[in-house]
Amino acid sequence: MEAAITQPRSYQEYPFIVIWEVTRACALKCLHCRAEAQYTSDPRQLTFEEGKRLIDQIAEMQHPLFVFTGGDPLMRNDLFELADYAIREKQLSVSMTPSATPKVTRETVMKAKQVGLSRWAFSLDGSTAEIHDHFRGTKGSYEMTMRGISYLQEQNIPIQINTTVSKYNLSDLAATAEKVQEMGAVLWSLFFLVPTGRGMQQDMITPGQHEEVMKWLYRLGPRMPFGIKTTEAPHYRRVIAQERSLEGLQAKPFGDPNPLSPKHFDRLGRAPKGVNDGDGFVFISHTGDVYPSGFLPVRCGNIKETPLLDIYRSSPVMRQLRDKSLLKGKCGACEFKDLCGGSRARAYAVTNDYLESDPACPYVPKSFSESAPIG
Repeated sequence: MEAAITQPRSYQEYPFIVIWEVTRACALKCLHCRAEAQYTSDPRQLTFEEGKRLIDQIAEMQHPLFVFTGGDPLMRNDLFELADYAIREKQLSVSMTPSATPKVTRETVMKAKQVGLSRWAFSLDGSTAEIHDHFRGTKGSYEMTMRGISYLQEQNIPIQINTTVSKYNLSDLAATAEKVQEMGAVLWSLFFLVPTGRGMQQDMITPGQHEEVMKWLYRLGPRMPFGIKTTEAPHYRRVIAQERSLEGLQAKPFGDPNPLSPKHFDRLGRAPKGVNDGDGFVFISHTGDVYPSGFLPVRCGNIKETPLLDIYRSSPVMRQLRDKSLLKGKCGACEFKDLCGGSRARAYAVTNDYLESDPACPYVPKSFSESAPIG
């Protein structure tokens, strides 16, 4: 879901990635579902014509990465017509994240190939059926995922694997990484749980475990043929900067907003600089409401009333999220705040304030009083 970019775009002006929740409908009952998806489509979801107008607006935003998500995108009968319009008419790079259900047939995957889909992302939350099916709330989900992946392999469609990191699969991540390698995926995207939707705070791993997983990912990256990126874990960039410094590889000061060299972009999804909620990232719901991300449920406007670019540039919430001087607590005092910024979605989910510290980060900034409360 990324593209090589020679000159970083200004996230004040344009997002790096746009995600459209094309529907809330989904046949699965995932424990962590941020959308709290339902079995049937919401009658208020954007129509085909409204979807085309949205795609027009996205194409005018310097052609960002564009993802169809849900729910399950395959629950929309016009999904491939929308994809065809975005790809052929508007020259957008389109990826999608369908659920592994009986709708993922060989014929469906062939349609995706025909319209020119850039990448297909499947969720895999465990290396075994027992772990994955428990997480997805549906027996047989693992088997359907593996079958869907075989269809993608047949059609040579690039595969992305999304894994939500929680206490349920923490000890299985190494085995999951081996699975990702076996299936020939191009990217492993790890979503660090945000307690929103059906996701619960007690399902999160501890701050210390977040740190250990990120250090492990840093060591894992060079040994694997696929890229590794994180979602709602911007402190992975801080961990990379610190680990590279220990290895004597740091070429720029920590205060620089982009101390990572281009050859390391692959580990981060090839975004030349950090993407965060509302800062390089924008999310459109199935009804046209606009949010900083799918995990930060603070409404910033609706595309039926205001152009998407105007919302992204001018919404008070979006503008606050892009101003790192407004961050509070540890995040506000952190020397890595321009590089990282913390998960604004997790801060909001736990503290009800999207400018507060990310409670999943254990790092104590140098200028932060050691007697002050952490997180």
